[in-house]
Amino acid sequence: MKIRLTKKTLGAGTFLVVAALVLTGCGSKSAETNLTAQEFASKIKDTSITVVDVRTPAEFAAGHIANAINIDVDAATFESEIQKLDKAKTYAVYCHSGRRSGIATAAMAKDGFTSLYNLTNGFADWLANGLPSVTN
Repeated sequence: MKIRLTKKTLGAGTFLVVAALVLTGCGSKSAETNLTAQEFASKIKDTSITVVDVRTPAEFAAGHIANAINIDVDAATFESEIQKLDKAKTYAVYCHSGRRSGIATAAMAKDGFTSLYNLTNGFADWLANGLPSVTN
């Protein structure tokens, strides 16, 4: 049996490959969404969203976003602390610059959290935008 490739069969084959990729998840939505300081501030007005500060307790005590809970991403207890959270709820996560919160949201997504917001440039950008903070 001889197979003859033409422009028409190549076009159909390409379509099938693209369709298969889309259907297998290439277009799937991530659990994590990066937000600017202004977008983050707007998002956390929704009181059903839990704000999580993943900086150290000392950083948290020096100033944080109102109503945030502190779970230090670098602490040995981070994994056990996030396991106590309801994975079906929405979490808005931040750190100083965005690096640690990116690590935290990636770990949380891997653990099955489905709705996560990351403050892209962190608490430093929050403050630079004149947004409010509180201290202990």
